[in-house]
Amino acid sequence: MRVWRLKQANRLCRTGKMFNIEEELKKLPSSPGVYLMHDGRDTIIYVGKAINLKNRVRQYFQKSRNVSSKIEQMVTRITYFEYIVTDSELEALILESNLIKEHQPRYNTMLKDDKSYPYIKVTVQEDYPRILFSRDQKKDKSKYFGPFTSAGAVKDTIELLTKIYKIRTCSRVLPRDIGKERPCLNYHIQQCDGPCQGYISKRDYGQAVQSTMEFLKGNFKDVLNLLEDKMNQASEELEFEKAIEYRELLFSVRQIFQKQKMEADNNENKDIIAYAADGLDAVVQVFFIRNGKLLGREHFHLRIALQESGRQILGSFIKQYYAGTPFIPKELLVQEEPEDEEVIEEWLSGRLGQKVRITTPKKGGKEKLVELAKKNADLIISQDKEKLRIEHIRTAGAMEEIRELLGLEKLNRIEAFDISNTSGYESVASMVVYEGGKPKRNDYRKFRIKWVKGADDYSSLAEVLTRRLAHGIKEAQELEEKGISQNLGNFTKFPDLILMDGGKGQVNIALRVLEEMGLDIPVCGMVKDDNHRTRGLYYRNEEVPLKKSSEGFRLITRIQDETHRFAIEYHRKLRGKEQLHSILDDIEGVGPKRRLELMKAFKNIDNIKNADMEELNAVPGMNMAAARKIYEFFH
Repeated sequence: MRVWRLKQANRLCRTGKMFNIEEELKKLPSSPGVYLMHDGRDTIIYVGKAINLKNRVRQYFQKSRNVSSKIEQMVTRITYFEYIVTDSELEALILESNLIKEHQPRYNTMLKDDKSYPYIKVTVQEDYPRILFSRDQKKDKSKYFGPFTSAGAVKDTIELLTKIYKIRTCSRVLPRDIGKERPCLNYHIQQCDGPCQGYISKRDYGQAVQSTMEFLKGNFKDVLNLLEDKMNQASEELEFEKAIEYRELLFSVRQIFQKQKMEADNNENKDIIAYAADGLDAVVQVFFIRNGKLLGREHFHLRIALQESGRQILGSFIKQYYAGTPFIPKELLVQEEPEDEEVIEEWLSGRLGQKVRITTPKKGGKEKLVELAKKNADLIISQDKEKLRIEHIRTAGAMEEIRELLGLEKLNRIEAFDISNTSGYESVASMVVYEGGKPKRNDYRKFRIKWVKGADDYSSLAEVLTRRLAHGIKEAQELEEKGISQNLGNFTKFPDLILMDGGKGQVNIALRVLEEMGLDIPVCGMVKDDNHRTRGLYYRNEEVPLKKSSEGFRLITRIQDETHRFAIEYHRKLRGKEQLHSILDDIEGVGPKRRLELMKAFKNIDNIKNADMEELNAVPGMNMAAARKIYEFFH
């Protein structure tokens, strides 16, 4: 495989040589292949394929009114190309699909969902086949049924079939292991006929397996008749519990049958594919028809980086989706012809081993199926927009409410602080960060109080704020001296608002610290009612009321709860460590090694307290003298 690199003019390649883009474009071959575009950080930002590499790559650098702003933006980021020549357009399509999956380029239309779909696997190559749950379809001579869109549906179906046909699910190798072990739980609950004990002949077991596979193919009539006969027989023999059991199984099978009432015009396997797009997001809806019956449906979200047509969206989806699923249907019914339709058909046919058709139906039942898939895609994208709208209201919208309420110029980042201690014991502080109304957990920080002794929340807050801000100032100076962007620092990004858990007192402490450090950052506190619930904010020496029904109030409450949680969790963790250290270290003869072995053996202090001397002595590294001292210490 030959790979060429092309740099833009006035750019250095890895060898240090300069390239002239016009000259390099002239050298591009008129062959099919794949091209990879890199940015200044050597990241692949786009992968494409071409029948003619020279013509396709040149198009990106030709001035045209028809080029979208997104493509123009991408071209400005390109530093160099790599291109790979292939023998055919089909080879280029396969290579393009693999490279997109591997590199996840920013400007390619990408599937947001990376799912592996569940199958029901019947190990027909074994003497006593098993029925299993599988996430992939291997070339192991087993029969696979699916894909199903729900793992729960697969497990429920397997459970139903083991109740009806009593097919094994264990990992024993039969007939080698017949009679070597006791039968498993499934035999005792009558969900297996016990082939591991020789309780069923190979012939009878094989018939049960065949009936199971007929059921999975969608042939429900035989099993419905079987269960109805067994139910009537049990009732006639006055075995009413068995009759009820068969009735429930009959009900379960009928439910599955009703769910698959949509039928195609034959027993072939088809996928129905339609899409809906809105801006940079698209949803593709797929209906899975297996043996003429609707087995399930699933929708997929795509990120559209460039402005693409419906044909391009469908082409991108089909290439990515069917590159990752082992099952290829004989026909795809699509909303419109996908880009590269003929090449995709050739590729899918090669994977299936027989002809695969991509069809755009214009009338009849097939068209109605595609229209139904399209309606589902439209509905999903509409619902997604509503979810995004609600999410915006409770996050960015809530931040905007608070900004307007306090009269701030901007409000994107809030840092909230809280102190946690127990009568001054191991005081700690937490700093949680919200950006755009959402928690930014990578920026959370924990502080152990170092300068303050005892329970003094005001002094502790002053210490924490001083340390946080001083660290940010120092880090910013160091990055500036090195010529590194301050955005890469851990503490260099200061908040637009500091939020204190307390009221006037804590706010004044924070303002004093900011003044001493020469910083101007707005600070507000929380005003509590008699039940310690927030009723408003303290800002600029006055209480600012908050409506409890407002999104701003709800966001403040979430920040308050998160700050408390983060501080308390850290405090408990330190208390646990300190408790372990202080109690066991006070016992003569218990050093670090014995302390570690004791905790390995007993897990916690309470278990050590409750142990007798024999149990303590049995711990590695212990002796009876040390065991006696530990026992006497706690008793």
